[in-house]
Amino acid sequence: MPVTSDDELQEILELDRVAVVGCSTSPGKDAHEIPKYLTEQGYEVIPVNPFADEIFGQKAYDSLAEVPGDIDIIDVFRPSDEVSDIVDAALERDDDAVIWLQLGIHDDDAVERAEAAGRRVVQDRCMKPTHQQLLA
Repeated sequence: MPVTSDDELQEILELDRVAVVGCSTSPGKDAHEIPKYLTEQGYEVIPVNPFADEIFGQKAYDSLAEVPGDIDIIDVFRPSDEVSDIVDAALERDDDAVIWLQLGIHDDDAVERAEAAGRRVVQDRCMKPTHQQLLA
């Protein structure tokens, strides 16, 4: 079952390194503004976007597999029908990153698969207002 308790959400939000799958170069889009907010709050945001070289002064990676080092949170800004492949890519990594599906994004089967592999998942919830409510 996806994480919903404030205590556990706060614990997740205290992690530092966030890979943003679908991070956008376009100001005004949620996939740009929310990672920008996270950067301003002190998170290390790693953009994952195969169509960008750099976002927020950070190298953009083509895929999760290319991101070096451990990831704490994988924040997903891609359509729900892409979640299954993103979860598979997350599960292939050696780290045990929390998978965070942004507001409006869900895939119950992929969430079950991730949880069965021992991952925590947040589904259909935006990081920015959750951060503002619990930590700001």
